[in-house]
Amino acid sequence: MSQQGYVAAPPYSQAQPGMGSYQGGFGAAPAQPLYGHYGGPPQAFSSPPAGVMKSPASSPGGMPPPPVSSQYNPNVQQNGAHPQRLASPSAAPPTYGQPSHSVYNSMASPAQPPAQQLTNQMSAMNLGGYAPGAMQSPPPPATTSIAQQRFQTPPAATGHPQMHSAPLSSHMAPPISPPQSPITNMQGSGPPMGGQSMAGPPMGGHSMTGPLMGGHSMTGPPMGGQSMGGPPMGGQSMTGPPMGGQSMTGPPMGGQSMGGQSMTGPPMGGQSMTGPPMGGQSMAGPPMGGPGSFQQPGSGPAGLQGYPQQAGQFGGLMSGPQPGMQGGFPGAPGGLSGPPQKKLDPDSIPSITQVIEDDKARLGGQVYSTNIRGQVPPLVTTDFTVQDQGNASPRFMRCTTYTLPCTAELAKQCQVPLASIIKPFAKLPKNEAPLYVANHGETGPIRCNRCKAYMCPYMQFIDGGRRYQCTFCNCVNEVPAFYFQHLDHIGRRVDFYERPELSLGSYEFVATLDYCKNNKPPNPPAYIFMIDVSYTNIKSGLVKLICDELKTLLEKLPREDGAETSAIKVGFVTYNKVLHFYNVKSALAQPQMMVVSDTAEMFVPLLDGFLVNYQDSRAVIYNLLDQIPDMFADTNESETVFAPVIQAGVEAFKAAECSGKLFIFHSSMPTAEAPGKLKNRDDKKLVNTDKEKTLFQPQKGVYEQLSKDCVAQGCCVDLFLFPSQYLDLATMGDVPSHTGGSIYKYNNFQVETDGEHFLRDLRKDVQKSLGFDAVMRVRTSTGFRATDFFGGVYMNNTTDVEMAAVDCDKAVTVEFKHDDTLSEETGALIQCALLYTTISGQRRLRIHNLSLNCTSQLSELYKSCETDSLINFFAKSAYRAILNQPVKNVRDILVNQTAHMLACYRKNCASPSAASQLILPDSMKVFPVYMNSLMKTAPLVGSTELSTDDRAHQRLSVMAMGVEDTQLQLYPRLIPLHNIDVSSEAVPAPVRCSAERLTDAGMFLLENGHSIFLWLGQACPPDVIQNLFNAPSLAHLQQGHMFSLPELDNPLSKKVRSIISELLDKRPNSMKLLIVRQKDKPEMLFRQFLVEDKGLHGGASYMDFLCYVHREIRQLLT
Repeated sequence: MSQQGYVAAPPYSQAQPGMGSYQGGFGAAPAQPLYGHYGGPPQAFSSPPAGVMKSPASSPGGMPPPPVSSQYNPNVQQNGAHPQRLASPSAAPPTYGQPSHSVYNSMASPAQPPAQQLTNQMSAMNLGGYAPGAMQSPPPPATTSIAQQRFQTPPAATGHPQMHSAPLSSHMAPPISPPQSPITNMQGSGPPMGGQSMAGPPMGGHSMTGPLMGGHSMTGPPMGGQSMGGPPMGGQSMTGPPMGGQSMTGPPMGGQSMGGQSMTGPPMGGQSMTGPPMGGQSMAGPPMGGPGSFQQPGSGPAGLQGYPQQAGQFGGLMSGPQPGMQGGFPGAPGGLSGPPQKKLDPDSIPSITQVIEDDKARLGGQVYSTNIRGQVPPLVTTDFTVQDQGNASPRFMRCTTYTLPCTAELAKQCQVPLASIIKPFAKLPKNEAPLYVANHGETGPIRCNRCKAYMCPYMQFIDGGRRYQCTFCNCVNEVPAFYFQHLDHIGRRVDFYERPELSLGSYEFVATLDYCKNNKPPNPPAYIFMIDVSYTNIKSGLVKLICDELKTLLEKLPREDGAETSAIKVGFVTYNKVLHFYNVKSALAQPQMMVVSDTAEMFVPLLDGFLVNYQDSRAVIYNLLDQIPDMFADTNESETVFAPVIQAGVEAFKAAECSGKLFIFHSSMPTAEAPGKLKNRDDKKLVNTDKEKTLFQPQKGVYEQLSKDCVAQGCCVDLFLFPSQYLDLATMGDVPSHTGGSIYKYNNFQVETDGEHFLRDLRKDVQKSLGFDAVMRVRTSTGFRATDFFGGVYMNNTTDVEMAAVDCDKAVTVEFKHDDTLSEETGALIQCALLYTTISGQRRLRIHNLSLNCTSQLSELYKSCETDSLINFFAKSAYRAILNQPVKNVRDILVNQTAHMLACYRKNCASPSAASQLILPDSMKVFPVYMNSLMKTAPLVGSTELSTDDRAHQRLSVMAMGVEDTQLQLYPRLIPLHNIDVSSEAVPAPVRCSAERLTDAGMFLLENGHSIFLWLGQACPPDVIQNLFNAPSLAHLQQGHMFSLPELDNPLSKKVRSIISELLDKRPNSMKLLIVRQKDKPEMLFRQFLVEDKGLHGGASYMDFLCYVHREIRQLLT
């Protein structure tokens, strides 16, 4: 069955090498993906017949249209799509067997519902393809949907209001074909689509050869805004400058919109035009060679001069036209070379900001009920409320696709990784109920005898309620007498709603002693603060800053809901070459210090009085915190130890028989004679060689053993680093990254500029809710199983994921592989069980269950993919792969697999069309933006300008991130503040992350989870500067102004500060604020986060990458 796609036409698309012979800058692809999924050799795809394409249902935000879920009931709101089907008036409603595009039913129908139109618009996405129309308009506002670009308004004849971003577009398709976002106009595919009536040859607007043009298949003559056939038209690819008002050769077509408005001229509503290329189509004007321009073959000199060789990853000039192809696109009748064309308009390619805004418009503020198997949740960027009705909330579990392929062969064919990103302790908003706790007394939780899965909503009760069949392994189990309950008329237990484990997707069980170490209840956990008091930390003022902050922060230790005080005990250690332990027993008047100088045989010199209850010993602790900075004020000791400090923490927890967390504040490489001593192994000459991987590998030995000891004791390590030079973070971060800890890094720390940023991190870190001494097991129903785990975890065997602690921001990404065939009827089940100790010392089991659909149709799989989860998986698997293979190979694998997934979609799900079109599944239309951004991140860019520690730090941070955090890191939010409405609550909508969106008179805020930049254009109005900084102009801003905004009493200052503080609250890490002026040197730092542009350290722009991927797809298809 055919399916729709985001069709992009040429530029991207040209089949000729013109676009692409971007000679393998990415390097030849390895014959088989090294860490690729289903590692088979890439398959060859035969290319679909040229000719027609189909229209897509573009859905915003990658939300698929309603999937077909278990019930085929169109009214069920599946996947969040709206139930309605929007059939166009003239057509019969599509039946479910067809590719369904009710929407384009007949193009000629008089007024299509806006949604549809929208889709058309999307389709227009001709990416430079044939979309006549609106191409001429100046680029629309940043947020517009691609679509909008080309078809701004449908022909007058169809009379609908012009819609800018298509809000609906996605509901459109009735559940069946995966939506695709067309980047080109819609294409009709051969058989009439969903009810579409097609008269003449099926043309769907896309690539058409004959004169029939209409975008969709139409009955009458083509309609205006559609693309027309005949010579390949349209906005075909253009080289040169963006399209803004291009000059058009042919007469503008009616209804085509110029500038988006519909034009007067004879309305060509339904006129068919053969004749010269149509309006926005090919444009005259000299071919422009600027970077990024693509030439059509046949136009202009070969070899595109203006394409500077890309540095680093994507190299290679593109070769020029291909002989024999004069036409604008291959596949078009020859002889049409037509005037040279201009550059593709950046607004015409898929935009993440648009996808996010569309999803918010469609699902924001709504209730998402989890009662449907395999439904795709709203995006992570959308605010919604979850109602648990039998599947875990997407806050706890998200998947790369919510419809698994039935067989390993299908999985191998599409190469879409099957994975779930599990954040077992995710924070729930105040309006969602906390997890219910079920207590089954001494018998403990009910479990399947064979596979040990826990009682959950998927278990089937039989035999009048006396037995139940486990849906994970099909074993039939007896129901214990105390748990027996009668069944109602539909075979459901009468107490269904009274027991969380029967009706909810997530809940907790109180664990019995069998689940505790040594069969005895655990003690409450402890926090130990370990401060490096070497010369640099004393001199920078850091030690005093930490001690002052702890006095107030210890009042806010996490506690159980309803508890008066926290049960967590606290202890204090200071160290340089030796360790100082402090006795802060409440009975003492003064704290006592004990020194351990034998760091080779670490032990804790005191038991009683080291770990204390803060409330009881508050006076002694205050006393100690006042004294520490003075005690070491005259120190000259600059050498430090590190491994013995962690060892001391583990020994303290062992002695107290508890689990807990170490907060270590450290500033330099541990060079003192002691276990774990490190030497400088930073070598920039290794970058871009096969040995580069050694820069990311931790040094073996002491630290490996320490990780093991920490996990065994439930000792999590959080590391705060304050380096002024290389300190081998790859090794020092090894223990935190295997114990569920976090690593914070403040380069060249200065109290004035970084103090507040560090304290915000420390406060968030100490107050986080978390579980200790955790073990997680992921069980699945038969046919597939969890094979790989990525995260801040320790794996002693292949199934138990051990975490010394797991907090509300840590996520584990789990990859699944088939071991048999899955059934479409029963679907696939995943149960994540986490055994942990609460902050009050109670042993509990937290259970999250999720049910997915299974399919033998690839189109269904693509329809329920989630781009944000996919990129989380690819980031983690790539960051793990660079430990074992050259970075360049890893980049090649990523590009390869991207091309593979998209080529498989094109070959198996999209309706046939010219190879020159790039067609992307709607749910993945922005995947290339994220993938390109990932390849430009520090760990994957081979640049000697980047610090090795920074690269290692980013690699380790991402390994433990959830979907929201990788999304923001790979596509930062760029928020325009210059025309902000100070009276409204709302934060302005973000714009695309590219320098083209910046304006000289503008002011923008960029946040990526690690930093916040406030960028000020050089022509920023003086009154804005006065209101924000109390300075007369940009030139008056001093260095001291560059890290914070003064608190001024005016509406603009209040509004901007409130937006910044809201962003800081929302993110797991504090972000450092940097204020940058256009054209100042620090602006380079800011520009490296504009991920749609060329990378500063190598890496293609989004547009170039898309063309490169398109070329790879075409090679796979031929």
